[in-house]
Amino acid sequence: MDELRFAAVGLNHNHIYGQVNCLLRAGARLAGFHEKDDALAAEFSAVYADARRIATAEEILEDENIGLIVSAAVSSERAELAIRAMQHGKDVLVDKPGMTSFDQLAKLRRVQAETGRIFSILYSEHFESPATVKAGELVAAGAIGEVVHIVGLGPHRLRRETRPDWFFRRADYGGILTDIASHQCEQFLFFTGVNDATVLSASVGNRSVPDAPELQDTGSIHLSTGRTTGMIHVNWLTPEGMPTWGDGRLFIVGTSGTIEVRKTVDLAGREGGNHLFLADRNGVEHIDCSRVDLPFGRQFLADIRDRTETAMPQERCFKAMELALQAQAIAEQNGDRN
Repeated sequence: MDELRFAAVGLNHNHIYGQVNCLLRAGARLAGFHEKDDALAAEFSAVYADARRIATAEEILEDENIGLIVSAAVSSERAELAIRAMQHGKDVLVDKPGMTSFDQLAKLRRVQAETGRIFSILYSEHFESPATVKAGELVAAGAIGEVVHIVGLGPHRLRRETRPDWFFRRADYGGILTDIASHQCEQFLFFTGVNDATVLSASVGNRSVPDAPELQDTGSIHLSTGRTTGMIHVNWLTPEGMPTWGDGRLFIVGTSGTIEVRKTVDLAGREGGNHLFLADRNGVEHIDCSRVDLPFGRQFLADIRDRTETAMPQERCFKAMELALQAQAIAEQNGDRN
């Protein structure tokens, strides 16, 4: 296959830089971008000086030399863009959440099946986290036996002054479980090796920003596959004194061992992030994962070339969002119970 040319459409979340860099590392070429906001476009151009700003999204969609669209548009707008891109014969890689409603999910599933294009979400807390990738390798190798229970923690710093208006509108961002917790839903499916799970309970709340009532700053989910259970907690409550955006953690309990992943920081301990602690019958081991290879981008480009599903199965991509949407709906039906 010739060099894959891709374009970015919608730069509203800075995760777009992680998406673009992931593809560039894998050997793809950024052919251009479209963004209506001049300030966002200028920031992007300062980083990717060779990428041409294209006046309309239609021009990109009609360009047969562009095979892939990446997007971190306003969350509620990503599904429509992805649908249009697939209908124009292009594969799609979006930021999470890939959609903000069940209706959008149903339409995406239908169009993906009709077109045969790839719709993927870069769940960065898995695919861009070396320690999480390493945990996957260890679980697959049987290092802790059968997985029994998983805890996923996704705290984030609010940085309120940097957030755009849409970030605080429920209809635009989709709710905290649809948004942040989709990361942990995907990881739950990945580490259990299944394509379905049940949301046993869920809750959301607003504890720190009463003047922004549509923003949920805390949320939790209880999941089960029938053999494996999981707990997820996400929030926008990371304190200012934390040396990183959030102390993301993953705990995996197996029948013969445990894994703890400290993705961004080892509090009052070792420097940097990507720490993994493995405990088994032989003792306790710390593994520095900072140099672990990140295969997602390379696998994703191979999937585009070979029409395979090695980077992430299409069903798991959709199912993770389905679980997040289900949890969001259950939590909001229950009211503020956090």
